Amino acid sequence: MKKIIIANWKCNPSTIQEAKKLYKGIKKAAIKTKKTEVLIAAPFIWLPLLKNVKKCAQNCFWEEKGPYTGEIGPKMLKDVGIDYVIIGHSERRDKFNETDEMINKKIKAALNAGLTVILCIGENKGENAQEVIRRQLKEDLKDIENCKLKIENLIIAYEPVWAISTNGGEICSPEHAKDILGFIKQKFVGKIIYGGSVNNEIINNYLNVGYEGVLVGGASLIADEFVNLINNVEN
Repeated sequence: MKKIIIANWKCNPSTIQEAKKLYKGIKKAAIKTKKTEVLIAAPFIWLPLLKNVKKCAQNCFWEEKGPYTGEIGPKMLKDVGIDYVIIGHSERRDKFNETDEMINKKIKAALNAGLTVILCIGENKGENAQEVIRRQLKEDLKDIENCKLKIENLIIAYEPVWAISTNGGEICSPEHAKDILGFIKQKFVGKIIYGGSVNNEIINNYLNVGYEGVLVGGASLIADEFVNLINNVEN
C-alpha cells in the first residue's frame, strides 16, 4: 500500500510568482513517485496552477451552494478536478471556532460530493489525548455511515496541536505517537497519517511505528526540503 504525503501550504505563498516557483521546485519529485502518493493542499486561488499532481483543498463548506459569501462548496471542488479536502485542522478549530458539529456537517457534505476527506484530530498541550480523540472521532464522524462514500474515502491525520511549529513545535516522541496510533485503530479501521512539525529528520519516527503517511506544514514550503522528504519515503 502506498504511503501518502500531504503538503499543506496553509496561507502561503503570498504571490503567484512564489507559488509557481515553489510548485516548479517540487513538481518533478511529486509526479514520478511509485511507492508514494503526494498531495498538495494549496490555497484555493493557487490550486489551478497545479498541473499533473493530486490536488487537495484545505477546507470546504457544508452546503453545495447558496447565500454563503466567501464559502466554497464541496461539489465545486469536485467539479474542478479536486479529489481531496482537509477538514477539522486545528487552526480551523482554534482560529475560526469550528466545532465538532460543524466539522461533522462538512465531512458528510464532502463525502456525498465524492471527495476523500483528511480529518485532522489531536489534543492541545495539557489535555488528555485519548479523551480528546475519543470525543472528536465520535462527534466528527457521527452518522457518516449514511453517506454515499464511507470509510475508504476517509483518512485520519493525528496532529497533536502542541507539536505544530506555530505552537512551539515540540517533538512528539515516537512512543507517544505509537500509543495514539494504537488507540485510534481501536475506533477506526482506515488509513491513519501523522502531522506536527514533520520534516526530513524526524519523518521516519512516525512511519516506523506504523503511520501510513504524513501531513507536512512548514517543510512543504521549502522545495529542497520537501523533495528530500519525498525521496526519503520513496526510497
